[in-house]
Amino acid sequence: MKARNGTEWVFLLKKVADQQDKDAFTELFEHFAPRVKAFLIKSGATQTMAEECAQDVMVTVWRKASQFDPARASVATWIFTIARNRRIDMLRRDRRPEPEELVWGPEEEPDQLDVLALQQESDLLSAAIASLPEKQRIMVERAYFGDLTHSEIAEQTGLPLGTIKSRIRLALDRLRHALS
Repeated sequence: MKARNGTEWVFLLKKVADQQDKDAFTELFEHFAPRVKAFLIKSGATQTMAEECAQDVMVTVWRKASQFDPARASVATWIFTIARNRRIDMLRRDRRPEPEELVWGPEEEPDQLDVLALQQESDLLSAAIASLPEKQRIMVERAYFGDLTHSEIAEQTGLPLGTIKSRIRLALDRLRHALS
């Protein structure tokens, strides 16, 4: 494969976006996938995670090639940003706590004061969430009740990742103040 300059990478990515050109994508894949994998390994990913993540990044490049804007970043910067974000998402997913063990058989009755306090806290939280601006409430519901990563929400909504993060951060600040 011959060495390419930035303009040629943009041209190839545009062919993928406009024509779903498999040859152009193959060239992008052959050049960037090993580099993305090496980048991920250098940043602490295991071999398996790096391979899985690199594949996922390149699938994202194929699907979202039309979202690339050469005025904002080079092709390499765009692809490596996707890789960095995907790695963060994978780390978050892997760190999610496992569900608690289910207890079989009868349990002792909870203290009624604890039940009442928990119900009151739940009611306060529900009211606070309901009072959030709709755009923030939807993001909180998707992130915490829908168990979606920020990237998954961005993919579903088509909104930029930064917008998703800002809305969730603002919503959590409002909830914190409402519940304190």
